[in-house]
Formats: sequence, structure tokens, C-alpha cells
Amino acid sequence: MLRDRITIYSRKLIKDERGWFVKIIDGKEKSLPQFSREIYVTSAKPGESKGGDYSLNTNKWFSIISGKALLVLEDIDSKEHIELKLEENNPQTVFVPRRIANKFYNLGEEDFILIAYADNIYDENDIIPYQIW
Repeated sequence: MLRDRITIYSRKLIKDERGWFVKIIDGKEKSLPQFSREIYVTSAKPGESKGGDYSLNTNKWFSIISGKALLVLEDIDSKEHIELKLEENNPQTVFVPRRIANKFYNLGEEDFILIAYADNIYDENDIIPYQIW
């Protein structure tokens, strides 16, 4: 039967005053290709931010799929930083290598929605808080 061939995974929706966060793929699901890792979606309300950290071992790819955001990136070693404006009307994916801090600021009048891919499974010891702005 078809029902026996599919798998439904319960997900945890995390909400706070800034918006919400949910992992779509956590990299541990059965039947994933061996190279698959984490995919998550998060939102931020107008005037709020997400991020403010870097990874020691994980590369990430980010895309704004709804709304507008300012992405601030800083190399934790050289302190060089850049700012990128991202919005749904000009879809882009930004690759952020490990040891580059990131923070997204909502620039719009509506929630932004961000989708991200991480090339490692979440490890709390790999995520380092980092003050940007």
C-alpha cells in the first residue's frame, strides 16, 4: 500500500517575538541520499533580526523567498565585513563559508522568510554567537 511506502516526520515549529523557525530536513531522515544534510526555514518580523553567529565547521547557503533583508557578513579572523540586500523580487542564494558570521535584518514592512541549507547536521558546539552591529 502507498501509505506503507511513505514516511511522515513531525517537525518542531519554534516561535518567538522575532518570528519562527522550522527544520524541513534535519539530515537524519531515512532514505536521504548520503550527502544530504539540513534544510531549514525561518522568518523574522519587521524590525527584527535572525542569526548573529558563525559555524566552525559548517558551510551554509541562504535565500530570501519572501520579503526583504539586509544580510551582514563578517570574517571572524580579518574582521572584514560586507552588507547585502536580499529580496524576493531578485532571488539570490548566498554561500557563506564556515568562520564567517552572519546576521539577517528585516528591512521590510512584512515578515521575511529565509530558506537555508547547511552541509553538516546541527551540533550546538559548532554554532558560536557573534555580535554584528
